Amino acid sequence: MNNCKKLSDNEIEVKLKEIKNWQIENGKLCKSFEFKNFTQAFGFITKIALESEKLDHHPELFNVFNKVKIFLSTHKVNGLSEYDFILAKKIDDL
Repeated sequence: MNNCKKLSDNEIEVKLKEIKNWQIENGKLCKSFEFKNFTQAFGFITKIALESEKLDHHPELFNVFNKVKIFLSTHKVNGLSEYDFILAKKIDDL
């Protein structure tokens, strides 16, 4: 994450079109997922954790029973960076 830079509002708008059903909430990239049960939801969180470690970029994860809500931002730049969109795509692929 050495060459990490904060994306402009225009860059964010373009990148939002490349990912499905993600939105901006309080300056962070956000998406909610719903599963059949808690076990599936927690399994999904585990997969996210493994992908996050590979990128050394960690999301905010919230879980209530079968629901998972994810927030992505880059603390280093105090906003959104390319890494947030890379991780969003990887999460969607899970």
